[in-house]
Amino acid sequence: MIPFSPPFIDNDVLEEVKESLTSGWITTGPKVKQLEEIVAKISDRKHVVAVNSATSGLMVALKWFGVGPGDEVIVPAYTYSASALAVLHVGAKPVIVDVKDDFTIDPQKIFDSISDRTKAIIPVDVAGWPADYDSIYKITEDIGIKNKFSPSTKEQEKLGRVLILSDAAHSIGARYKGKPTGKLADITIFSFHAVKNVTTAEGGAVVLNLPRQFNELEEYNKFRLMILNGQTKDAYTKTKAGGWKYDIVLPGFKMNMPDVLAAIGLAQIRKYKDFLLPERKRVALLYEREFKKFKWAKLPQLINDSTETSYHIYPLRINGINEMQRDIMIENITKSKVAVNVHFIPLPMLTLFRGIGYDISDYPVAYNNYSCEISLPIYPQLNEKQVEAVVNAVVNSYNAIKK
Repeated sequence: MIPFSPPFIDNDVLEEVKESLTSGWITTGPKVKQLEEIVAKISDRKHVVAVNSATSGLMVALKWFGVGPGDEVIVPAYTYSASALAVLHVGAKPVIVDVKDDFTIDPQKIFDSISDRTKAIIPVDVAGWPADYDSIYKITEDIGIKNKFSPSTKEQEKLGRVLILSDAAHSIGARYKGKPTGKLADITIFSFHAVKNVTTAEGGAVVLNLPRQFNELEEYNKFRLMILNGQTKDAYTKTKAGGWKYDIVLPGFKMNMPDVLAAIGLAQIRKYKDFLLPERKRVALLYEREFKKFKWAKLPQLINDSTETSYHIYPLRINGINEMQRDIMIENITKSKVAVNVHFIPLPMLTLFRGIGYDISDYPVAYNNYSCEISLPIYPQLNEKQVEAVVNAVVNSYNAIKK
């Protein structure tokens, strides 16, 4: 069986975790800090806060900006549920809009959906391909849109416009017009979930890229408070001589990442740029080489001018099939001992979001993308023979439904 997305666990990972376990310190401490520093370097930013999940990262960013009941946040229909659930968790309303053919949020739909209640936009870098951030920024800076913005907190007043909060769960290491992910939005959220390019088993990171009117160091320190119950000292600091005394200065969350998990990601991220990311690219280019032979195969964007994906998912679409045929294809591919997936079931098709009034018929592009999409295995451990087996399984499955 060729699995869909196994974690990359080598001896360096095992040794890093062993070091954490035998150090006597396994919760938030020096390994988390080291991981944050490398993420900051990859992102060309200064301030990164590791958290226990990307969902937590989205929630704490929305809370920091003062988003709550009565507010609206624009999210794409084509994303994992966490993008919208984070909005619900802070008491706000997710306003779901359609996407473009490249899976990312449609800027025109954003423009059409902004109201005087809109406080944030959450673009999603689906499969690792960055959203159109230039167009999104232009919308938030539009005079008419800025005049609609109604700030209710000091952070909102200081920004003076709608917050751009990137759900970059898929896109660490991607580039958009020469800039790395992490430097594309006001705040970026990475995921280190088990299936991601870099994993800590569960985890994520908040990357700050705030405009000049903010003292980013002060806001960074506020984020650190917010993820640890509003406590002025973390557990590691409290262990130092005379460091026991602390205060609680705001109603924070418990969202910190422990060192024992950071150790997994730390060993991986050290070799991300020079090994893990190039190896994912190698697999993607092999798929591209093989599938471009077939007119029925619609290939994902990988590189375009100065924009490049992170090669997190290879979302192959099959021209000329419907949802039922796609599902049959997946069944047949699985019988060939190849695991595949679908990214994503659009939000309006899920029971929760249907129940609050969303209808997939209002999102034709999202549905069309979903109905013929098959996500193929893509990870460093795949060799050329295995890639060939995946391709053959897909081709044979397509031929079977077209007999």
